[in-house]
Amino acid sequence: KPTTINNTETFAAVPWIIRNGGPAYLECGKPNNGGTKIFSISGDVELPGNYEIPLGTPFSKLLELAGGVRGGRKLKAVIPGGSSAPVLPADIMMQCTMDYDSIAKAGSMLGSGAVIVMDETRDMVESLLRLSYFYMHESCGQCTPCREGTGWLWRVVDRIHNGSGRQADIDLLNSVADNIQGRTICALGDAAAMPVRAMIKHFRHEFEAKIAAPMTAAALTPALSQGERVGTDARSA
Repeated sequence: KPTTINNTETFAAVPWIIRNGGPAYLECGKPNNGGTKIFSISGDVELPGNYEIPLGTPFSKLLELAGGVRGGRKLKAVIPGGSSAPVLPADIMMQCTMDYDSIAKAGSMLGSGAVIVMDETRDMVESLLRLSYFYMHESCGQCTPCREGTGWLWRVVDRIHNGSGRQADIDLLNSVADNIQGRTICALGDAAAMPVRAMIKHFRHEFEAKIAAPMTAAALTPALSQGERVGTDARSA
């Protein structure tokens, strides 16, 4: 049966498709990724905004349309499909085309098309801290893995960022993310876990550097053993 999809991007494409036909619309993109998509590009670019381009357009072209990296700095990383999409380093992203298959093959997802560009000055631990806080705040609290896990993620990342991190915290973050992803009713749990895993995968050295150069004596505290951790109140991470 005909279905109305409450999505403005879909509605915007309908008149063109009616006038020109579905096959013509699909030819705008690439095989298996037909049509156009509106990308909302933000972050460290000269001309942030919304850009409608055919699916399959090289990311380098989209970056060019947005005026390039702000201030002539080097590209460091890109979150290609909204804050829940796994981050991709610059060298991987510059080889991608903006379509579902290419981004998935690179290890992320096109998602909403909200592209966040990050230049060489960005602290990836701080970036993850902001993302983790957002998802902790947005959790409705219904599902235990998300309700408790998002708080753990934020507090552990905060501990690393403020110089009180412990070497075991990196594995702890991955463990908590693993116990959230796929274990909640809605997708917010996955959305909270995926950025954590990707940041550690691609920028683990930045987390290790924060831990290796502690700013407080708390960083010298031995990491909790697995048995001690299980018995620890989740609110204290």
